[in-house]
Amino acid sequence: MENGFKDLTTFQNAVLSDNSFLDNFLSNNFYTFIKNSIILDMKKALIIVDVQNDFCEGGALAVPGANEIIPYINLLMEENNYEQIVFTQDWHPSNHKSFASNNGRKVGESIILNGVPQFMWPDHCIEGTFGAEFHKDLNRDKVTHIVQKGKNTEIDAYSGFQDNNHFMKTGLDDFLKYHDIQLVEIVGLALDYCVKFTCLDAVANGYITCLHFNGTRAVNVKPDNGKDAIFEML
Repeated sequence: MENGFKDLTTFQNAVLSDNSFLDNFLSNNFYTFIKNSIILDMKKALIIVDVQNDFCEGGALAVPGANEIIPYINLLMEENNYEQIVFTQDWHPSNHKSFASNNGRKVGESIILNGVPQFMWPDHCIEGTFGAEFHKDLNRDKVTHIVQKGKNTEIDAYSGFQDNNHFMKTGLDDFLKYHDIQLVEIVGLALDYCVKFTCLDAVANGYITCLHFNGTRAVNVKPDNGKDAIFEML
């Protein structure tokens, strides 16, 4: 597969969305990742992206099927030996400029924010609130590091590595390199935004990058967003 992505699981039972084309594509056309000795010898980290209350069932920006991935993520942590397990966490100030309410706009509209297109989201994951907390069913016993992102009022941050303008790093790359991590496995929410950009940045920073499709779901603002995200990452 191009761009360094490898599939770590088989996808016969993968259900990422209600998009039948995407489901069939995942079930029939993804490569199976072969765990050879070179990969097994590499130091690896699990990056768990934004499994927070506001992105789960009943949240302000709920991703369809989000709760279904939590048992899978917990199983990964239980059955695999990771040198590091990293949580990323959206951590927005209440006056964040990505919120429609702070721009006099409607959710779903777009503006230009500091030179880049910005989708207008509902208020979500506001620092210190229940919505910003990790879901209660997500096992946190083995977490070694938490990366908070989206803290700058003026710039959104989908990736766990940097903001959308590429102005400020989160420190994730420095943390992984300090611990000699060579391979990262990625799960979380949402496939078509924060997970996608975290994966792309992981590859750009030189990591062998494995996305677990059973451990992610798409928000699908537009019906094909999840499918398009997968094509972009191949």
